[in-house]
Amino acid sequence: MRVLRRAVSGPLLVIVFLCAAISPSGAVATTGTDDWPRWRWPSAAAPAVVNPFRAPAHEYGAGHRGVDIGTSINAAVTAPADGVVAFRGIVVDRPLLTIEHADGLVTTFEPLRSELLPGEPVAAGQVIGQVDVGGHTPPGALHLGVRSHGDYINPMLLFGGAQRAILLPCCASW
Repeated sequence: MRVLRRAVSGPLLVIVFLCAAISPSGAVATTGTDDWPRWRWPSAAAPAVVNPFRAPAHEYGAGHRGVDIGTSINAAVTAPADGVVAFRGIVVDRPLLTIEHADGLVTTFEPLRSELLPGEPVAAGQVIGQVDVGGHTPPGALHLGVRSHGDYINPMLLFGGAQRAILLPCCASW
């Protein structure tokens, strides 16, 4: 039994790791159009992800709970979908803006300088602020995080830029 447990644990760990890396809940996520609404890209620049989403292995684990988008300081940022401003303020060393959208989706933009106030409605494509400096992003980059019912998801699922997960057969012989 111990030999069988060792033989199964390697491939099983690979599968569990792949699922955790794809979705914070451990479920395999798929690309946007069937499962999620299609959102507008928040910057006028061509989509350029300089730091991709990396789901943590567990709720408090290391990871990158969003994507960093290459743009420029002072570049205009637009709302990816209709919503209501939930928060605007400074967190640690960077200005932040959070928008609540339909279906339990919440976006956070940082560093983002904005004049919007909590409670104000925003429309898809509306300018919500300008890229600022601070936080973990390099100067001129914008961090975009998305939560679905409180759980972080890969924002690219909403923009059509996430690839469908494919599990490949393992090399171990059974």
